[in-house]
Amino acid sequence: MEPHRVLVLNSGSSSVKYQLLDMRDRSRLASGLVERIGEETSRLVHTPLAGGGAEPRERTGRIVDHDAALKAAAEELTADGLGLDSPELAAIGHRVVHGGLKFSAPTVITDEVLKEIERLVPVAPLHNPANITGIRTARALRPDLPQVAVFDTAFHTTIPEAAARYAIDVETADAHRIRRYGFHGTSHAYVSRRTAKLLGKAPEDVNVIVLHLGNGASASAVAGGRCVETSMGLTPLEGLVMGTRSGDIDPAVTFHLKRVAGMSTDEIDVLLNKRSGLAGLCGDNDMREIRRRIEEGDERAALAFDIYIHRLKKYIGAYAAVLGRVDAVAFTAGVGENSAPVREAAIAGLEEFGLAVDAGLNAVRSGEPRLISPEYARVAVAVVPTDEELEIADQTFTLVEGPGSSRSGGLGEVDN
Repeated sequence: MEPHRVLVLNSGSSSVKYQLLDMRDRSRLASGLVERIGEETSRLVHTPLAGGGAEPRERTGRIVDHDAALKAAAEELTADGLGLDSPELAAIGHRVVHGGLKFSAPTVITDEVLKEIERLVPVAPLHNPANITGIRTARALRPDLPQVAVFDTAFHTTIPEAAARYAIDVETADAHRIRRYGFHGTSHAYVSRRTAKLLGKAPEDVNVIVLHLGNGASASAVAGGRCVETSMGLTPLEGLVMGTRSGDIDPAVTFHLKRVAGMSTDEIDVLLNKRSGLAGLCGDNDMREIRRRIEEGDERAALAFDIYIHRLKKYIGAYAAVLGRVDAVAFTAGVGENSAPVREAAIAGLEEFGLAVDAGLNAVRSGEPRLISPEYARVAVAVVPTDEELEIADQTFTLVEGPGSSRSGGLGEVDN
C-alpha cells in the first residue's frame, strides 16, 4: 500500500498542535495539543478521531522541551496504532510562519532550507525559532521521511510591489528585508478557494475579501485566486484590531512613548503586541465576554467593539477599491465563524457596496460553509470555517506524492 497519511505539526513557543490525516479521503485520524511546554503544569490532550466515539486522553506533568513534547505525541499516536514508524506515513508537514520572499510555495526541508528559515528569525523572532525546533525534532524522529515546510507568508507573495513596499528609503528597506509579507496565508488560501466553490465558480473567476478574525486577525483581497493585498505587514502586528495587538497605529506613537513615557523598545513591543487590541481597550480579548458586557451596559466594552468594527469596515471598503469588483466577503476563524453580531455590524451600512446580511441566516450556527446574505444582494457574504491543518496536509501530500515529485527531498512547488 502506498503511503497515504500526513502528520501536520504546528510548533509554537510553548506548545505543539498536531493532526494526523488520511489523504485518501482527507479524514482526521487523530489530533492533539501539548501546551505549557517547559512548565510544571504541562498538559497533553490527545483525541483519537478514527471511527469516532473515543474519549480524549490527557496527561499532565512537566514536559521539558519540544523534543519531549513530540515524543509524547508520538507515544499517544502509537497507542492508537498510528505510530510515526508506520509505512503508511507519507510525510510530515510543518507550519512555518515566515518564509520571506524566497519561499513562495511548500518546500521539502533540507539543511539549506532550514538555514534559510533560521536567517529569517530577525523578522519573526516569536515564531520561526519554535517552528525550527519542531522541524529539528521531527527530522530526528523520522530522518528518512520527507518533511515539508508550509509557510504562512507564501500565499501573499503574489502581492504587487506597489502594495508590498513601504514608503521608506529603498536601500534601508532592502538591507533589512522590510516589506509587507502578510500572515495567515494557509487560511486565506483555503477560505478563498472554498468560497469560490460555495458560489459554484472556479477560484480564478472570483474576487474575494477574506476576513480571518481570531485572537489574531487579518484581511486579504484575493483576485482570481491570487492575493493582491493583505493587512498584516512585516510582522503580524499591522492591520485589524486584534485580541491583544493594536493593529494599525501611527509609527510616531513608539517615539512618543520612548521620549515622554521613558519606555524601552521591549516595553513598547509588549504594549503593542500583548497589552493592546481588545484587551487593551476594555480588559477582555474574548468576543463572547465583550458582547456579554455590552448587553449589561458596559461602555468600555461597547467602545472596544465599535473600534474593532470601524477598522473592519475600513478594510472592507479599501479592499473593495483595490479589487474593483467584489464577488464575496468571507468571514472565518474563531470570531468570524461564531460571532453573528460582529458579522452583522461589519456589513451594516455597506448596502451601497452591494453588501447585506440576512438576520435569520446570520443567526444559524453551523460548522459548514454557508451564505448569510439575502438573495438580492449583489455581493455574497459567506461564513467559511477555516481548516489550516487540512490545507497544510493537502499542500504537503501534493508536493511529496504528486506528479513529478521525489520522496528523496529537494525543493518543490504546488499552486497554493
